[in-house]
Amino acid sequence: MSESEFPPEHRPVDLYLGILRTRMDTEDYRQLLGVVEPVLRALEEQRLPALDFALDGDRTEGLSQEVRDEAALVIAAAVTGRLDNEVVEIDLEETGPVRVITDADTAADPARLGEIADYLLERHRQNEELRGIAEASDLPTDF
Repeated sequence: MSESEFPPEHRPVDLYLGILRTRMDTEDYRQLLGVVEPVLRALEEQRLPALDFALDGDRTEGLSQEVRDEAALVIAAAVTGRLDNEVVEIDLEETGPVRVITDADTAADPARLGEIADYLLERHRQNEELRGIAEASDLPTDF
């Protein structure tokens, strides 16, 4: 049986939401749903958005780090179909700590986390270079 054939309450993301409903404070859970429902709907409709929008910006101002982390884990469960995802904080020298969602095996592998850190640093350097080019060209730099 493929994931799309599962009744909704048997999809991994729905199982995870059920666990969170019993474990989280009611107000935190309500806030969590407000953040993840648009993303889950877009995924169901196969309109894959830039998933960053759900966890940054005005929509999530005032949310606790716990709610943000759980929102990221809910989205990860929806995308991967896995319930073993973890939030890992990687401290990057140039930018400070970055929170990443990954599977449990990767989270426990220092070498793999090092590869992720290297990738993130390279992306940061590229973004800074592009930001400099945009600034020199009088283009918006908020990408």
